[in-house]
Order: sequence, then structure tokens, then C-alpha cells
Amino acid sequence: MATFGVDITADDVLDALAFFDSWEDRYKYIIDLGKELPPLDEAYKTDEFIVRGCQSKVWLVPRNESGQWFFAADSDAFIVKGLLAVVLAAYNGKTSEEIKAFDIEHYFAQLNLLKHLSATRGNGLKAMVQRIRAWADPAAE
Repeated sequence: MATFGVDITADDVLDALAFFDSWEDRYKYIIDLGKELPPLDEAYKTDEFIVRGCQSKVWLVPRNESGQWFFAADSDAFIVKGLLAVVLAAYNGKTSEEIKAFDIEHYFAQLNLLKHLSATRGNGLKAMVQRIRAWADPAAE
């Protein structure tokens, strides 16, 4: 069974990253966040859960429990695991309506994230978000 949940929120990530002066320290923090993700069982590392559009291998597993979404995730790259943790901090434990209403672009802008990532990493980050939003709002696909 996949272990779901991230114990931090988007506000926690914003507060923590604001503490660091350099992007290098922020980058290290994001990698450390990824190391805190629970391991994803190999049984979930299948095509069904792979996120297309990412430079690295990324698996994202959804679960809806009483109207709240929870996600388990993994990647074969440390920085991508960290980016997954940043995304999951924004979406885990949220309802479909909260996911649709969350301004992820503003969140990324506050993190000053996209300008420090390669174009392919940025596209992968957007692919993760699109996958989550598609589960939360299947009619929008």
C-alpha cells in the first residue's frame, strides 16, 4: 500500500524558504523535503501512475478519502522528489474545490521557483500539477 500524505503545507514551505538568503540553500531545502517523502511501493511504479512530460521518472498515486485528496509520489531524481514535496504540500488533504481554487502559479511565483529550474524541469512540474488537477476535476480534461 502506498503511504499518503505530506505533513507540511504550502504556507510552511513558503515560510521555510523565506528563511534562506541564497537559492543554493533553498535548493538544498527542497531536496531535503523530497527525502522526507514516504517511500513509494514498487507496485505503484507502473505506467498507470507515471507522469508524462517529466524529464525524470515521476510516479503520482491519488487517493480520495471522504472528499479529500491525498497523493503518494516518487521520482528517480532528488530535486524532482523535492519538487513533488512542494506540490504535495499545496494539494494534499484538499478537496477537489480547494485544488481547483488554489493559485499554483502564484505559489510558484512566491517560491521564485520556475526561474531557477530548467525548461524541462519546469514543464515536468506543470505536468505534475495538471495530473493532480485532472483527478480533482475530471470534467476539465
